[in-house]
Amino acid sequence: MLVSFFRITGIALLLAAIVPVLPLTGFGQYPRHRKINIAHRGASAYAPEHTLAAYRLAIEQGADYVEPDLQLTKDGVLVCLHDATLERTTDVRQVYPDRGRVEMVNGHLRTVWPVVEFTLEEIKRLDAGTWFSAQYAGERIPTLQEMLDAVRGKAGIYPEMKHPARYAALGLDMPRSLVEVLKNNGLDRPGADPRTPVIIQSFDADSLRRLRRLGCQLPLVFLVDDEAPGNWISPAGMRRIRRFAVGVAPSKRIVAKTPEVVRWARAAGLSVTLYTFKSGDTGNFPDVTAEMEHFLYKLGVDAVFTNHPDRFPREQPPELW
Repeated sequence: MLVSFFRITGIALLLAAIVPVLPLTGFGQYPRHRKINIAHRGASAYAPEHTLAAYRLAIEQGADYVEPDLQLTKDGVLVCLHDATLERTTDVRQVYPDRGRVEMVNGHLRTVWPVVEFTLEEIKRLDAGTWFSAQYAGERIPTLQEMLDAVRGKAGIYPEMKHPARYAALGLDMPRSLVEVLKNNGLDRPGADPRTPVIIQSFDADSLRRLRRLGCQLPLVFLVDDEAPGNWISPAGMRRIRRFAVGVAPSKRIVAKTPEVVRWARAAGLSVTLYTFKSGDTGNFPDVTAEMEHFLYKLGVDAVFTNHPDRFPREQPPELW
């Protein structure tokens, strides 16, 4: 990641007056007795992440939700991309060889092409598929609007705001931009389109609070970083999260190490969603399906982000719920 660019009653009533708390359906935003399959960056094990091809394949593979990570262009358009820079998943080196800048990234000097230094028109010239496979040559970085158009009516949408505070330092308001796009599409309220539920997530608690101040009533989920979890992973931490979100999303490693977090979240009224389940990173489990099954049905989490939506263990005996 870029260093220079990105490096209870009375009290409850008072908090409710400041930050609205949404009613729960099941736990948090999910219905009871149904585990939720979220396609991480689309069906990213099989198609280039954050392309329309990956999103469409995720739907074919049975995803309940499709996840677009969000970045902002120089002209303030939300695009679907995980990285803050373009070089990993596009041919930006070839198309714009003179636009890179040298940055210190994770202790090493590297030439990078920040998304925010390119307009949408410029970004649309980039090939976002060939890096993955020649089969996907010509895939483009989609805007959030294009993603909504492709997924709406077929699955839910689970956008993640990437580094909103650092975009704000550059004069770009990601939470407001997201609210505006959703409002323009009639998706800014819970239940607005039952076929396309929307849940917003972020690692940045302040950005989720800001969404509430902007009047956003959609379910919000707080992501917890396994490398820097802060003091969120505790009963008190779960209660603090419940002041601005209906769900918590720790890494699977956090829950493997501290399985009590599921119980703490339940006590606070939060849903529990884990990231990220993918082949090659299954620990002691024989495959990714077995790993998801363990966390969903033995530890009782509600939902998982997976690169393999087709491997999601949908059916389990009721006694394992």
